[in-house]
Amino acid sequence: MWGSRLFEKKKSAPGVGGRPEEFLPSGGEIHYLYWYMQGSIMVPSVRDQLRRAWGFCERHAWAAIYVEASFRHGYFHGPAILYADLLSRALPAFRFRGPGKELRLGRHLREKGACIMCEMRLGPKTAGMANPEIVERGQDPTELKRFARKTQPHWQRTICGRCAGTSALERCRPHLLEDLSRATALDLRFHRSFLESIFHHLRIYERSFRYEFQDTETDEDTAALISAVGWCSGWRPFLTLMGNAP
Repeated sequence: MWGSRLFEKKKSAPGVGGRPEEFLPSGGEIHYLYWYMQGSIMVPSVRDQLRRAWGFCERHAWAAIYVEASFRHGYFHGPAILYADLLSRALPAFRFRGPGKELRLGRHLREKGACIMCEMRLGPKTAGMANPEIVERGQDPTELKRFARKTQPHWQRTICGRCAGTSALERCRPHLLEDLSRATALDLRFHRSFLESIFHHLRIYERSFRYEFQDTETDEDTAALISAVGWCSGWRPFLTLMGNAP
């Protein structure tokens, strides 16, 4: 379903390129993310920085999901909570009314702080202190690909057209900000409805981790986590990982 332009080489952030190996988290990134998912995601100062930065940068957002999938076997409780929180903070801004609503929306959605991992200078060549077994496991794409293939019919509909190089109207937050700055994001009702749908399904997925709601989620609800990560930070590393899948 994706056009032939999906994997054209684009100018992008360091570590975000056209080859899957460029997506692999480094030893240093894995070392940090291993402890991040053990509990530092809930540390107030970390959560505050994640909120101000709308999660991570594009590379580190997907690196975090990659490592979480590898070590948790696709059990994404922490990310589901984080991204439901972020989307709940984004949605009210789409209800702004009156003159200048696009400007106010742009101010609300813009990062107020840096990616926490970028501030720590963690990148694709950072060695870190993780032992080779941990690094090997953290770089194994099997679980993330399994999760993505199972839910693909649903997240595929939410890919940002700018990230994919297609004519799709959907936008990730960074590209929506660019459109707003150029006064080209005219139908805010569409973008609000689009984000509301992702949030609705993500809340069901987040709730399914509670004992009394186990097994109430559908594949569409589960796919909303991928959609939420893509909306907050951009899609390119994930699309590179997945290849030109139909």
